[in-house]
Parts: sequence; C-alpha cells; structure tokens
Amino acid sequence: MEINPDAVAIAASLDEERSNGRVRGPLHGIPFLIKDNIASKDKMETTAGSSALLGSIVPRDAYVLAQLRNVGALLLGHATLSEWADMRSNEYSEGYSARGYQSLLRFLRISIMFFNSADFLVRRTSENVVPESEHQDTVGTFARTVRDAAYALDAIYGIDPRDNYTIAQEGKTPVGGYTQFLTDYQALEDAKFGLPWDSFWVHADKEMQAALLELIDLIKEAGATIINGTELPSYRTIVSPDGWDWDYGSSRGYPNESEYTVVKVDFYNNIRTYLAELENTNIRSLEDIVQYNEDNSGTEGGYPGVSPAFASGIKNATYYQALTFIQQTTRENGLDAALKHGKERLSALLVPSDVGQTYQIAAQAGYPIITLPASLSSTTSMPFGLGLMNTAWSESELIRYASAIEDLQFKS
Repeated sequence: MEINPDAVAIAASLDEERSNGRVRGPLHGIPFLIKDNIASKDKMETTAGSSALLGSIVPRDAYVLAQLRNVGALLLGHATLSEWADMRSNEYSEGYSARGYQSLLRFLRISIMFFNSADFLVRRTSENVVPESEHQDTVGTFARTVRDAAYALDAIYGIDPRDNYTIAQEGKTPVGGYTQFLTDYQALEDAKFGLPWDSFWVHADKEMQAALLELIDLIKEAGATIINGTELPSYRTIVSPDGWDWDYGSSRGYPNESEYTVVKVDFYNNIRTYLAELENTNIRSLEDIVQYNEDNSGTEGGYPGVSPAFASGIKNATYYQALTFIQQTTRENGLDAALKHGKERLSALLVPSDVGQTYQIAAQAGYPIITLPASLSSTTSMPFGLGLMNTAWSESELIRYASAIEDLQFKS
C-alpha cells in the first residue's frame, strides 16, 4: 500500500552498524512489512485502509513496531488489508480497502510481515494498533519459516505498560525467548496429536482433507501418535456448520451467546479511544466514520444504510453474558477439554486452518494457533495449511512441533 521513503537510508545505516561490528540481533537489517492498521510514527500514513484517516498523525510507533526497530529490523512499508480489519461492513470483499483497493494473492520475497489478529501465539500488545476488540486483538506474524516467526516473536512479546492485558503473561513466558524451542523432525517421536474431526475437519473440502491427511501420514511415520475424534464438547453449539459466522449465537436465537455481541461493543469503545490520540483529523468516533463513508460513498464504496453501524458501546447484561459464554465454551468446555485424552494431555490439535471456524474458536478463547503451508487449491490456486491449536501459554510447544513438522516437510 505504501513504501517507506526512508527505507534505503535506514538500510544503509544498519549496514554501517554491521560493518562497524554492531549487530543488534538476528533481525538486524531484515526487511518486514506491517499492515496499515499498525501505527508508524514516520513519513507514512496509518489508515486501516480508509481514506477517512489520510493525513492523521499517530502519537507514536505501535509498541511492537518500536520493539522491532530497536532490534534493527527494517520497515519497508505498510501492507494492504480488509478495510478497518473487516469491520467496514458485514458484506464486503475480503482484502478490499478504499486506499489499497482489492488485494490479490501474491508471493513476496519478504522475510516477515506483521498483522493484527486474534489467534496467533502469545498475546503481543495491540497498543496503538487500530482496534477491533480488546478481548481478541493481538499482533501476529506471517513468515517464510517457523524460525523466522520465532525470531519475530522474540522481538515483540513482552509486557507493554500501556496495555494492561499484557500483564497476564508475567511469569508465563520462557526466559531466553522462543527460538530455543526450535527443533527438527525427531521431536515428533514423542508427540501425540488429536484430530477434532467432527468439530472442524468435516467442514474442509475433499481435496483439502486429502492433502492434509497425506501430511499427517508423514507425521505419523515420523513417530507421532495420531488420535482421531478428539472433539470440543461444545462444538455443536459454538461451531457454525455454514462457515465462519461471528454472529452464530444470534443465528441460533441467542445473542447472549454470540461473539458479535461482544465485538461490536468493544469496537465502538476501542475505536473511540484510539482516535482520541490522533492529531490532524476530525474523525473521533464510529459515528464520524459512518458519516464520512456516507459522504464519500463513491470512493469508500458500499451502500449507505445497508449495513448500519453498531448502535452503542454500552456493556449491558447481554454483553457480559456473551463474553462469559464464548470464553467458557471455547476454553474449559472447548479446546482444553479436547486436548485431554484420558490421563494424558495431547501435544496439539491438528486442524485444517483454512476452515474459518478453527481460528474463530481460537480467537474467542484467546488461545494460540500456528499454521504451516501444506498445498494449493487446484481450482483457486489459493494456499491452505495445517494448523496446530493449543491452550493458553503453549507457544513454546507450538513452536517445537511446528518446527518439527516443517523440518519433516523439507526432508520429504
């Protein structure tokens, strides 16, 4: 979407540091991109893909970006995204934004890209990131290898004084970081993986199932134990049979069991907090964004009034009931229960992560998930992968087994 005009000068400075014997770490001079909703205090715009925020000035770098700059990583620019990170409308084209237009699949020679998500590895602060929901927002990474992802995670995790949610990780993250858990295929000999077939696998198409099961056969040949039918006890209630649906609770007639009930209230409040710190803009609330979209429907797209904005940010009884429901049914009555097998605990759940319900459940639980590339669709040429799901604070295990499977893929 936008190239950092200072990238060449910064690269030269980092190269000079290296030539003088100063190497800040494994990411020194490594190029990366951030999605356009991660604030950068430089010559670039941070707009979440919307022309409404063009010209606005952010107060500082997002915490994760500041950490990356400190370890010598090189910010090449801002990547495009679905406008407002999918919060533009319930009816939209994935990957479209008014500023970046329609993004298409491309294979970039870039080492690492950072994005805001709700379900990838240990909670990294989302401070000074255009928000969606305080109960789900975090920053994750796309990387060429698990090793690259682990280097990035080591740079960005930690307690951010501006984000109280990150205090929860105190004492739960490893001394020395996550790269120490990288391993090879031999680590699979002691692994036990579960397949929640009825919970998730049945929603993958036959081609995807076949390709992923072929990879799972390799994992089994490497010594891992594969156990089918490790279901989430609550899957019939919380997993939509018709694809990703964040308002599935309301679809069943229970808004007090809906993720959407929580997210729409969080967004209303969290976006107001974010906008309050911006300078050089009149956009201060969700109402302002909606009005801007209506006034500029020719460039912003959409149809005014067809997808009305959220009514308010009031946290009423329905909100708190929904929050409690989605967390309990995805945690103790969901993923945690599925990970138990008799008296043992499974190493991870293996899932077809292109099935949107997988990362949706991880997001609601606030649990980590990591995806390994597996194959391409013969009809769309879109890639799909094998996901590993686990419980809270299990990032070290995910990196261990993801790197082992990746090594197995390379050797096969």
